[in-house]
Amino acid sequence: MNPKVPDPYAGARDTVLRTVLDGPGETDPSLRHAMAEGVGVPDELKALVEKIHQHPYKVTDEEIAALQGKYGDDELFELIVSAAIGASRQRLMAGLKALEEA
Repeated sequence: MNPKVPDPYAGARDTVLRTVLDGPGETDPSLRHAMAEGVGVPDELKALVEKIHQHPYKVTDEEIAALQGKYGDDELFELIVSAAIGASRQRLMAGLKALEEA
């Protein structure tokens, strides 16, 4: 990162990201990574991950309930958190890049 934009939280943020995506859990880490990146997810999760990445406020209880037939509550929690942390990281990196280029 450009020294004119110091990021004192980078280490802690990267630790959280690694823990969420690669730590122990009910879902496979590769699926958590796919949710975070927003690519390569199973068909039944595509609409959810797209909404979380683009318009998270539009996710409905009904959409989550429909996925509970295939995924348990713990699995859904991990997948939703993975998508959310991935989306937030993408936004943060875009913002930091814009600051560096300013």
